[in-house]
Amino acid sequence: MGTIGLSGGRAGETAVRITIRVAAKDNTKAWGLLVRHSPGTALPENLFVVSEEALGALRKAGIQLTEISREPGNPWDQGVTTVERI
Repeated sequence: MGTIGLSGGRAGETAVRITIRVAAKDNTKAWGLLVRHSPGTALPENLFVVSEEALGALRKAGIQLTEISREPGNPWDQGVTTVERI
């Protein structure tokens, strides 16, 4: 379990959290792609919570997956405080 990736979404863009299950045979390939592509969360049993961009990249790479659910919101911004300079 853990957080994957480092890049964030575009400013003002409404993010969607997509929960997917990656085929066991493609798990290693998916990890490699996700680490480079998108912030997200890795869960047990080949489950990942990813962005729409990451989902598209996985599909383009031919990784077999099943979409489990979609939820609006950006889980990677939770608990982040924005500070403005006065």
